[in-house]
Amino acid sequence: MPRAVSLIRSSSLSDVAEYAYAATAPAEARLIFLAGACPLNEDGSTAAVGDYAGQAAKAVENMRTALAESGATLGDVISTRVLVASTRQEDLVTAWEVVRDAFGDHDVPSTLMGVTVLGYHDQLVEIEGVAVVLDS
Repeated sequence: MPRAVSLIRSSSLSDVAEYAYAATAPAEARLIFLAGACPLNEDGSTAAVGDYAGQAAKAVENMRTALAESGATLGDVISTRVLVASTRQEDLVTAWEVVRDAFGDHDVPSTLMGVTVLGYHDQLVEIEGVAVVLDS
């Protein structure tokens, strides 16, 4: 199936960012809005308590599952927002590196944010996303 996501890079903006600055999808694409992928195990318990990297990995795993059940993959994601419950930049970077590595060369536009608290007990990371697919 052809990909609907076109990543846009700018030679006028810094190349320090580890993601594309924008992305587009054609009008005929189907949008998939993902709820925040949380680091929850199947039994509802929080995975990797106290571990930013472990929780980011579990959140990516859960995002992959939600995408698959929607007919998509990480390669169909057009943007993400990574929320990290911390005021320490090092913790944000730790979570971000896991997410970045999971996406590989498909470096979609992303926002990384430190937040005060997330919704589940012991939760440190959550990943929101939007994906697009062509159903032709």
